[in-house]
This record gives sequence, C-alpha cells and structure tokens, in this order.
Amino acid sequence: RSVAAWPTRRRNPRQPRPAQSIQADRILAAAGDELRMAIESLGSTSTAMARTVVTSIAASILAAFAAIYCCRRLWHQRCKECCQKLRLASDAVGLIGSTPLIELKFLSRITGCRVLAKAEFMNPGGSSKDRVAAAIVAEAEASGELRPGGTIVEATAGSTGVSLALVARARGYHCLLITPDDTSQEKQKLIRALGASLEVVKPAGISDPQHPVNVARARAKNLGAGSIFCNQYDNLANMRAHERGMAEEIWEQTAGEVDAFVMGAGTGGTIAGVSRVLKRRKPAVRTFLVDPPGSALYHRVKHGVLYCEQQQERTARRNRHRRSASHSLKQGEYLHARLLRRGLACRSYASCSAGRVTADSELRFPRPFTPFAFRYDTIMEGVGCDRLTANFEAALIDEAFRVEDAESVAMAHRLLAEEGLFVGGSSAMNCVGVLRAARTLGPDKTIVTVLCDGGSRYVSSIFATDR
Repeated sequence: RSVAAWPTRRRNPRQPRPAQSIQADRILAAAGDELRMAIESLGSTSTAMARTVVTSIAASILAAFAAIYCCRRLWHQRCKECCQKLRLASDAVGLIGSTPLIELKFLSRITGCRVLAKAEFMNPGGSSKDRVAAAIVAEAEASGELRPGGTIVEATAGSTGVSLALVARARGYHCLLITPDDTSQEKQKLIRALGASLEVVKPAGISDPQHPVNVARARAKNLGAGSIFCNQYDNLANMRAHERGMAEEIWEQTAGEVDAFVMGAGTGGTIAGVSRVLKRRKPAVRTFLVDPPGSALYHRVKHGVLYCEQQQERTARRNRHRRSASHSLKQGEYLHARLLRRGLACRSYASCSAGRVTADSELRFPRPFTPFAFRYDTIMEGVGCDRLTANFEAALIDEAFRVEDAESVAMAHRLLAEEGLFVGGSSAMNCVGVLRAARTLGPDKTIVTVLCDGGSRYVSSIFATDR
C-alpha cells in the first residue's frame, strides 16, 4: 500500500501531502518496477544470474524500507518542531490567537447543519478582544506613537479593558480605562486586579463631552506625546487584527468548507475582518449580523438607516421624578426586578433608568408604572451600537437578526446544560443567531460563530441566581 495512505488517516485529506511522503512513494514505485522486471527475467536466466537478481531485489527492498524509515523520522521531527513552536511564547501576548473550533452538537442536531464555534474565551485575557488590544498596541509601537513609559487610554465596556490591561502589563506600559457605570462588577474588579487605572463615568450620548469615548480622548490628549488613545471603534487596526488572525484561522480549520458566519457587533471589527476575508476567498459565504434590543445596527443592515425604535424621543423621555437618597432603594430594586422579568431592564440596577439611579440620588417611580419613562437598554454587554463606526462600515453583511435578551439568557443556560460551555451573553446571542441563520440557509450547511468570552464575568447578570 502507498505510504501516503498512512498519515492520511490522521490529517485532513484536503491538506497537501508532505514532500517526504511523495518521495517515499517514488522510491517504492521504483523498487516495485525493479522487482517485477526481476521476476519476469528469472525464468530465462542461469543460476548465477538468478542470485544476482535476488540480491538486487533484496537490496532494493532494504533501500525502500530505509527510505520509508528516514522519511517518517523527518516527518515526526518536523511535527515535533512545530509543536515546540506552538508551546514557546515570548510573553503573554504570544499566547493570543490560534483558538480551537468547537462543534456545538445540540445546535447541529436541532438545525441539521454543522455548527462550529470559535472558542475565543481561551485567549489569555479571556475574550476575542485580546487580538484587538495586541494589534492596536503593536501598530502604535511600530509607528512610534506609543513610546516606552507611555499610557494606553481607552473607553471600554469591560472586555477590551481587560485585554488592554493585560497587554500593557506584558509590554511595560501604563493603562487608563474609562468605563460606564453599568459595566459588570466582575469586569471592573478584574481590570483593577490587572493593575490598570479605572475611571467610572455615567453613560451619555456620543455628542456629550462626558461620553466615555470623549473622556478617554481628552485624557490621552492631556497625557501628551508617547501615550495613545486606542479608539477601538474607529481604529482599523481592530479590523486588521481579525483579518490576519481569526478569519485565516477559520478558513484553515474548516479547510474552506464554510457557508455562513454569524456574529453580533459592538465596534464592528470582528465581523468586518472575518467577513472580508471569507468573502474574498469564497464569495458564496453569507454573513449574518445578530443585534440586541436598543441597537441601531439591525435597521442599518435591513433598511440602510441607523435607527432604533427604543431610542426615539417620543418613548425615550427621561423621568423627572427624583428624590433624595433618604428614600428607600427597595422600591427601585423591586421595579428593576420587574423590568428584568419583562425583558426591559438594563445591565444593572444602578443604571436601570435614564436618570441613572445611584446611592446619592434615586428616581421616585410614579403610579401607574410606565416602562416608557425609561431609556431602553440591554443586559448584553459589548454588543450593539447606536452610531456607525469605521470598522462596522467596512463589514460585508448580507442579513441581520434582532435577538431579545430573554432568548440570549435562555441560550446561555442551554449551552451550559447541553455542552458544558460557560459563556457570556454575547456568545449566547450569537448562538441564537445561528438558529435564525440555519432557517434561512436550510440543512447541510457549515455555520461558524464566535464564543466571545466566558460566563465568569456575568455571574451577577446572565447567571444571577437571585432572580
């Protein structure tokens, strides 16, 4: 049998055969031809000639087996060197990327498609934002904008902040992060534990100077030369990181057998980078956006208009009934629980209204209770946007789906129960999007999505046991 048949069982048949295997095949073929000619000549030769023929046959066989042995040794040595390269990293940044694809069996069974998920929660910082942080810092270093001893400044809802804090520590920079007060407490504690400075601000519109992005830009400007404002929303290093990394990995891991890519968008860098590479390599690949409530990206894809029903002025008016801190917080907690059950609550009780309830001031909820007195928000973190970013504008998206918070929470618990995967809300939302995409595409397709981060950062929200 052909030597090439041995390693074929252990490798993807679509991958090219190694040169050693091809060389061994040629040696065996030559030995076989010589053996066949020798056997044909045995009947018409003398005894001395027969001995010579048998000797040459034996030598050919020994040479063939020696060649096979040498080729296999070379092949195993090459594999060993590759494994050593994978294991050896100069620092924590070198561990970023090369995450595996996981087949989600229960979703595959339900949809009739092959559902694969990129396990980005296995990055050292615990999310796909590690790729973005490493790329932004590397490009800033190469351009000379970021200098030794400088500070990395960014506005973040949490995951990018964790990744930037990790990369800053590995590269020897300071890190200052601006985050809205509705970021989960788990993320805030993790950022501080990684040594970054964290400034918590109240959410505001992008035109407001107190918006986290505008605050971060001002802080970086005050720090002067040598420090950078990452600007993950409009910095195209974000998209390029996924073009070079995640997109190429998906193509190689699926051997080009991918029919659709499904994902939500926050900055838009991931879906832009992956969609551009996959469509360049295989134009038939379809890209689906998954969008949470309160985000305007769904209508941008469907109708070309950046619009969201929950943010229109008629229903998003602010509640003017304020009271002092002496008023009990129990009333607010009770109504926040009602909002959560009805799918109308935001990420935390501290930001459950447009007035942003805090320890210093609280809303006095009028009777009868009307949910339209509150600006709609979502329990999902890091996904959805109410403006068009430079990264998202570069994405090649075919279709969009709106996914409610209740569906995402249910899917997060289902993934834990069925697959043993403890993932966050955005990962679960992506998987709900897979179900919608499968209905559109039909059975026998390969659908790839992303498990952005783990569930440990959402114990107080997605996996809260007290509600």
